[in-house]
Amino acid sequence: MIILFNKPFNVVCQFSTHEKHPTLKNYIDIPKVYAAGRLDTDSEGLLILTDDGALQHRLSHPKHKEMKTYWVQVEGSPTMADLSPLLKGVALNDFVAQPAQVRIIDAPESLWDRNPPIRERKAIPTTWLEISITEGKNRQVRRMTAKVGFPTLRLIRYAIGPYTIDNIAIGSFKKVKQ
Repeated sequence: MIILFNKPFNVVCQFSTHEKHPTLKNYIDIPKVYAAGRLDTDSEGLLILTDDGALQHRLSHPKHKEMKTYWVQVEGSPTMADLSPLLKGVALNDFVAQPAQVRIIDAPESLWDRNPPIRERKAIPTTWLEISITEGKNRQVRRMTAKVGFPTLRLIRYAIGPYTIDNIAIGSFKKVKQ
């Protein structure tokens, strides 16, 4: 079984109770499914859950290089020239990120309101990017955009491999066939 969950902001990717935040058990009442990978509490979007251990490993283990696509709202107005280090692989403190696919996009049409909303400053514009990577190390996309001078304000995982959040409302899930 595969479950595609559109995780809201501030939800912890675990089923056990958390003292400060809602968890997966507040949204998904299906026994014996486990997250294939993680998504930070302050990130939103696609989380895949499954009862298939082999599939869980294939989707979450870095050696399998599953493409993950993110919609990223950054502070500022980067040009593609500003973002070119991401296309080549940017050096972060503990590793060099593999080259990413990056493009500047309009705000996604299917975007939902975030609660609470991001902080916006009137004098500083924001820009949406679509970033695809095959790694997925701790806070990698946020660290990459900060490294090139455009801090992430909002991060939404749109896709993992062929799976997307298309037609899944925030806080909702759907079962798909393997």
